[in-house]
Amino acid sequence: MSARDNILKRLRERTDGPLTAPQSDFAVVSGRGWSQQERLARFERWITSVHGEVIHTSRDDWTKALAELLKAKGIRRLALGREHPVAAEARAALAEGDVSLVDADRDIETWRHEQFHDTDAGLTSTRGAIAETGSLWLWPTPDEPRLLSLVPPIHIAVLDADTIEDTFFDVVEAHGWAGGMPTNALLISGPSKTADIEQTLAYGVHGPRELVVLLRHAEERP
Repeated sequence: MSARDNILKRLRERTDGPLTAPQSDFAVVSGRGWSQQERLARFERWITSVHGEVIHTSRDDWTKALAELLKAKGIRRLALGREHPVAAEARAALAEGDVSLVDADRDIETWRHEQFHDTDAGLTSTRGAIAETGSLWLWPTPDEPRLLSLVPPIHIAVLDADTIEDTFFDVVEAHGWAGGMPTNALLISGPSKTADIEQTLAYGVHGPRELVVLLRHAEERP
């Protein structure tokens, strides 16, 4: 029996019974009670305050907004997945265009140089966002690996407006992170940034210099 097994055995055989989790009050990190419009406004205010860009679009027309964005920023090579509906819709809409679609569902060793030197932007889906901090949350998959949002100079993230929740605690609770959290969940609150000893902020030093959120609404906004 290993040392670990011995420790666990002693814990299970405690004379005063099994350990129980203490009672905790999570009111300080939950219970904001914001409406959807308040969540949208808070999310946009916080993420744009750190140089994130938000483009509002409808779910029906979001690929048109994507094509316009790619043209405006001069993006010629876009890395994206294949299986997720966001990637599949983007591929269908851009198939006849001038943008080269770079497959992201490959072993990193087979396209390391291409990803770090020849890719203009990466497109990813999101699982939702947090209004309180202006953060996106992503669960990378083999189809949409984490480097897709961390390496290209521009990260384009597609977010559905109705998936924005009040706080990080609300996300963890609502989606059962305690029982099924991936090993590399990502929280993204703007483009990559760092600061030197004089606290001069620089963007894009260790990752994307731009973050653009295509915020999809169920219907056209008035």
